[in-house]
Amino acid sequence: MTVTEPAVPSNPLTLLYQDDALLAVHKPAGLLVHRSPIDRHETEFALQYARALNGGDHVYPVHRLDRPTSGLLLFARSPDIARQLGEQMMGRQVKKTYLAIVRGWPADEGRIDYALRDEPEDRRQKHQPQVSRDAVTDFQCLGTGELPFEIEGYPTSRYALMALSPQTGRKHQLRRHMKHISHPIIGDANHGRGRHNRFFAHHFGEARLLLAATDMALDHPVTGERLMLSVMPEAGFVAVADHLGWGAILRSRF
Repeated sequence: MTVTEPAVPSNPLTLLYQDDALLAVHKPAGLLVHRSPIDRHETEFALQYARALNGGDHVYPVHRLDRPTSGLLLFARSPDIARQLGEQMMGRQVKKTYLAIVRGWPADEGRIDYALRDEPEDRRQKHQPQVSRDAVTDFQCLGTGELPFEIEGYPTSRYALMALSPQTGRKHQLRRHMKHISHPIIGDANHGRGRHNRFFAHHFGEARLLLAATDMALDHPVTGERLMLSVMPEAGFVAVADHLGWGAILRSRF
């Protein structure tokens, strides 16, 4: 009789950087960072997989990425390092950059200074009064493209590759800010445009949110030296960028 061992799930995180203080990984789209009250049924989290990469020892998330957002995720390897990095975050010393594919052709660069109301974790509380907080995002248009498809009454459809740098850390800030300036991120089910989302799902096979955390700069909590971390977006994001003519632009950044 042959006994088959149960399959061991592979770790979906890719290790990017590790030292005695820090652990940086690439998180794929669709994976929660940690438990959430609105996703109680989920059993897999980036936190547990990062712990596995850390030899089973506890790690402490320094920031969060929304479930549909892929990219660079940083963990501290001790509570003290987590506290120090939290202070850097609060002092706006940590610089983060995301890449996004959006509808339309935005300005070459600019700043979105638009306050956002808090979004409750529990959707059942969404009708209760929420505090409005300042929110600032800097942006740069890296490339534009046009497809010969009519989606919203125009003979062609325009899209852009953007670099987004949040100066504050509000929930869903980038997604909500891009909606505010009428350039929603493709694949955003809550703040985007359904017709364009469906087109990308059908034409490119990409129904995911086309938003990726790609760069982070911070002062190392032990050495004090400026640490620069970066990672290429996921393959699906890169494939869409290639189709729209931005492959060289994208690869030149990494």
